[in-house]
Amino acid sequence: MTGPEMACKIAPMQSMVRSLALSISLTVAAIVVSAADYPAPTEGDFTIRDFKFQSAETLPELRIHYRTLGKPEKDAQGKTTNAVLIMHGTTGSGAQFIRPEFGGELFGKDQPLDATRFFIILPDGIGHGKSSKPSDGMHAKFPRYGYLDMVEAQYRLLTDGLGVNHARLVMGTSMGGMHSWLWGELHPDFMDALMPLASLPTQISGRNRAWRRMVIDAIRNDPAWQGGEYKTQPPSMRTAAEMLWFMSSNPLLRQKDAPTLAKTDEVLDKFVEQIMKTDDANDVLYALEASHDYDPGPNVEKIRAPLLAINSADDLINPPELGILEREIKRLPKGRAIVIPMSDRTRGHGSHTIAVLWKDELMKLLGESR
Repeated sequence: MTGPEMACKIAPMQSMVRSLALSISLTVAAIVVSAADYPAPTEGDFTIRDFKFQSAETLPELRIHYRTLGKPEKDAQGKTTNAVLIMHGTTGSGAQFIRPEFGGELFGKDQPLDATRFFIILPDGIGHGKSSKPSDGMHAKFPRYGYLDMVEAQYRLLTDGLGVNHARLVMGTSMGGMHSWLWGELHPDFMDALMPLASLPTQISGRNRAWRRMVIDAIRNDPAWQGGEYKTQPPSMRTAAEMLWFMSSNPLLRQKDAPTLAKTDEVLDKFVEQIMKTDDANDVLYALEASHDYDPGPNVEKIRAPLLAINSADDLINPPELGILEREIKRLPKGRAIVIPMSDRTRGHGSHTIAVLWKDELMKLLGESR
């Protein structure tokens, strides 16, 4: 089945935080295995001195970790021609894209983002992966970062750290999708094309805000959190993990994987146990609170590059019946939106990482934006 057959043009859809549970489970699994048909990524760190956050706080050294595949190319005028920025979702990292279902479908020879032709950049956002984050030692004294800070750090990484002055494509999943909308507004001439996946160009509200608040309140109101200075993970991390599991997939898939009471408890307990061993309450708290300054709606007309927004019909975090994407995409002169119908291959909010579902549409976007 091809992308066009699976997709409904300009259908409503939303999705914002990216399959938080998926991204966490990827981190838990620590799967950083390269597919055989594309080169292993090169990893590095870029340090930004005296980084000033929107909150007016300053960090003397902000470390941004990144992975790259391929080599940058420039034209006769010195303009970078083949850079592709791909941004991850909440609690994830750039490592999650080095997987068969994503990189294995996109980065190989003659695939849409062939690493022999493109310079692919996979950063870890502030507070995530191997970049500077609360659990490094500052705990709840770490600066309050938001999405605007994360995009600024990404921009500094590309321009100052990697010498990239233009992007062939800026794309991302969930939180990374939201960052894509912001990139288009803040740096409208920087890219040839934009592809936000599992996201909406509007302030987080309704159920999407409510479930985040539930996790935030559970951690902050937990006496064992101790103002962020706990020695062992507070019990509220169990609540956070359970909520992430609940929101990240579609009900049919959950029922298939957990068809009885006992099996559901088994699956949920296993997921929570993994989170308690590998994740950190302060990191999760900060990551969820970071969406407080996300609101591209007022300035969405500033986006000039061709933009293709892709969501899935079974995304529980932002159900398609809200109609927000259908309304907002009309404000973009070069905007197009697709909603992938639910099928046995979709994974709710996590469908954004199953590249086989939408890579044909990516190819079309690249062709249209040359």
